[in-house]
Amino acid sequence: MSANSFDARSTLRVGDESYEIFKLDKVEGSARLPYSLKVLLENLLRTEDGANITADHIRAIGGWDSQAQPSQEIQFTPARVIMQDFTGVPCVVDLATMREAVKELGGDPAKINPLAPAELVIDHSVIADKFGTNEAFAQNVELEYGRNKERYQFLRWGQTAFDEFKVVPPGTGIVHQVNIEHLARTVMVRNGQAYPDTLVGTDSHTTMVNGLGVLGWGVGGIEAEAAMLGQPVSMLIPRVVGFKLTGELPAGTTATDLVLTITEMLRKHGVVGKFVEFYGEGVAATSLANRATIGNMSPEFGSTAAIFPIDDETLKYLRLTGRDAQQVALVEAYAKEQGLWLDPAAEPDFSEKLELDLSTVVPSIAGPKRPQDRIVLANAKEQFARDVRNYVSDDEEAGKESFPASDSPASSNGVPSKPTTVTAPDGSTYEIDHGAVTVAAITSCTNTSNPYVMVAAALVAKKAVEKGLTRKPWVKTTLAPGSKVVTDYFDKAGLTPYLDKVGFNLVGYGCTTCIGNSGPLPEEVSKAVNENDLAVTSVLSGNRNFEGRINPDVKMNYLASPPLVVAYAIAGSMKVDITKDALGVDQDGKPVYLADIWPSEAEVNDVVANSIGEDMFNKSYADVFAGDAQWQALSIPTGDTFEWDAESTYVRKPPYFDGMTMETTPVEDITGARVLAKLGDSVTTDHISPAGAIKADTPAGKYLTEHGIERRDFNSYGSRRGNHEVMIRGTFANIRLRNQIAPGTEGGYTRDFTQADGPVSFIYDASQNYQAAGTPLAILAGKEYGSGSSRDWAAKGTALLGVKAVIAESYERIHRSNLIGMGVLPLQFPEGQTAETLGLTGEETFSFTGVTELNNGTTPRTVKVTTDTGVEFDGVVRIDTPGEADYYRNGGILQYVLRSLIRK
Repeated sequence: MSANSFDARSTLRVGDESYEIFKLDKVEGSARLPYSLKVLLENLLRTEDGANITADHIRAIGGWDSQAQPSQEIQFTPARVIMQDFTGVPCVVDLATMREAVKELGGDPAKINPLAPAELVIDHSVIADKFGTNEAFAQNVELEYGRNKERYQFLRWGQTAFDEFKVVPPGTGIVHQVNIEHLARTVMVRNGQAYPDTLVGTDSHTTMVNGLGVLGWGVGGIEAEAAMLGQPVSMLIPRVVGFKLTGELPAGTTATDLVLTITEMLRKHGVVGKFVEFYGEGVAATSLANRATIGNMSPEFGSTAAIFPIDDETLKYLRLTGRDAQQVALVEAYAKEQGLWLDPAAEPDFSEKLELDLSTVVPSIAGPKRPQDRIVLANAKEQFARDVRNYVSDDEEAGKESFPASDSPASSNGVPSKPTTVTAPDGSTYEIDHGAVTVAAITSCTNTSNPYVMVAAALVAKKAVEKGLTRKPWVKTTLAPGSKVVTDYFDKAGLTPYLDKVGFNLVGYGCTTCIGNSGPLPEEVSKAVNENDLAVTSVLSGNRNFEGRINPDVKMNYLASPPLVVAYAIAGSMKVDITKDALGVDQDGKPVYLADIWPSEAEVNDVVANSIGEDMFNKSYADVFAGDAQWQALSIPTGDTFEWDAESTYVRKPPYFDGMTMETTPVEDITGARVLAKLGDSVTTDHISPAGAIKADTPAGKYLTEHGIERRDFNSYGSRRGNHEVMIRGTFANIRLRNQIAPGTEGGYTRDFTQADGPVSFIYDASQNYQAAGTPLAILAGKEYGSGSSRDWAAKGTALLGVKAVIAESYERIHRSNLIGMGVLPLQFPEGQTAETLGLTGEETFSFTGVTELNNGTTPRTVKVTTDTGVEFDGVVRIDTPGEADYYRNGGILQYVLRSLIRK
């Protein structure tokens, strides 16, 4: 029950139903607030308890100073939690382990139960092993169940053992698309109250739902577990960046071009830790599908959320996707009553403002390794010529192929070339070179939720087939839609056969390529690439293209719209200027250009209007939690606590609560620490905790081999997140990681200073030696440390390797908070200082003093960092809120929650 200090409790009547609501206009200053802060204000009004959430907190939002730096901590209580299976499995593992720990500490295991709806969508486990045939989908599903039976049995047990926990089985769709199409409420109804739907999710692209006016963002799995157990999310009232949209997108451009432009603008502006909110006349002209695509890319530009207010476009989408009439009426009435309805002419109070005229957007791609590195499509060939030099050996300079002198200076110098002949299984031969497109994937929630770009891709395929074109033989082509509705409207429009003929057969409903589940390249292609060290490429319609993520054989990765993915599959190389060069020749030998097969906006709109209906969504989601016969046939244990299998290589009881007592251990200074890794800028959670393939000669591969697992059954790191033994060994094991302590190496290597002369060794092996010697460890890093997915294992693995502190130039929000959640101290170099300017090599021994001030209930602004070589500086403590300080004092967020629940 709310303390209701502002007399905000009221009743809203919609049709025959009445709902309790908390009126925002009772708080002075609320009318001028951005939409997102109004949602936070309602959250505090409804959950005011006089202790954790007080009238002063509510006044702080009402009196928000848009220009001030964030300083006021609030406790946000999300309405629900959403998970995908890579991050969801370890969440449920932790909850199962917590039940046992509560029991051992004398508490009631039943207290470990979600207190708010928690929904998990299994979408990260399907691998595109099979492709290019009509049997690919069925074969990949069969392989998926074979590899993941233990995990799926565990999740089915969780669905029966925990209240308020539901699982969307495999083969349904991508979590974020399922969220916007079915799970999202926009306005939540619970216990007679109506309030804004809010959430946190264990995937950073949870922000896709921001397109529906739902405030939510990605958190680490450990934070999500705390939220499930009733712990509010501790946060500072953020700065809000207003992003004004004007005009309309020009013909020939797509939602992907728009989001890549916005990503580039916002990453350049700097929005890490801030909310972004879209406003202006252009918002009304932006379809819900495009809004969702923009919201999805929020992690790529670094903001916490990227939200659109509710309007008629929201209601139209809710009706289309089968929400009932009462729910749609409630959303409209509630939004208008609370001042949450879009006024295109309004200009709320924002901290900062940007503006984009949609008519200036041009066709674009992004790459070769970061989503924010936008390339105008017309310049892609020249940019590739520059970038490829970073991926080939120096001795290829003599073997360049030259561009005509009329090309740009960068291109006229030529590009490295190593033509390589490949023999296909049927005996035919073809030639590949640097830049060959070896993966062309329509994948990921970013675009597959958007029917306009999906239909455009299918129409490109249709026109290409009619011209006699198909993919090049070295291109692995895959189609992994975000929901079954996509294949329904392809079938209804008669477009499926054309996609099949170009090689884009259905491979699964899941993230596949974007999460690293691209599956192997054809053996002959992989062999040619590796034996000749070719810098081949992938083109995918996803949101992530980090190094080493897509496929271990592929060095350069590009994000593109689905129709461009099809075009690049036909072109077969990044050396082709697809805006000018012919993609191939038709049946009469005439050149075919992109313009010849690009559909008009009217063609796309006509197919969308005539092929997608409410009935499709009703059919797809009629019994979404039941699953197919394979899911229902899985045998599961019973009981409140899980029966751990000591032989399992997928699900094991983690050690986080071993030896835990009800009393906390005082925080200590860190002395005698050695550096496990010294890293550069833009080290992502993919570098720290890869999700893709497990190599046989790595510590994780050796562990699996020792446990009797055949190489073909290794599966991926992401699928084995329920086994801490695999994940510790996989931490910092990305094949593209460059640890500056071990120059000349690439992958999970360091130098082990427990031995004479510090020989190069695997990071895991060195960590074991350091821990045996009682030596604490540290990480040195550059800017944007931990950018990428909200991967809790990037923090869990770091902690279990014995790392006590990380010193970086700057952090991405989620990873910084996850480190604290695992008891690792995040520090920042002083402004303007770096490891290089301080002369740090990573061979030093470090001490951190002043950390013990946390035992006094305060958080020091800095701690003294000293080395045995005489370097000394003040490390900025990035424990940003009192709540985070409590987590750190307890040794981590889960220990804090466990103690709190037992004491209740």
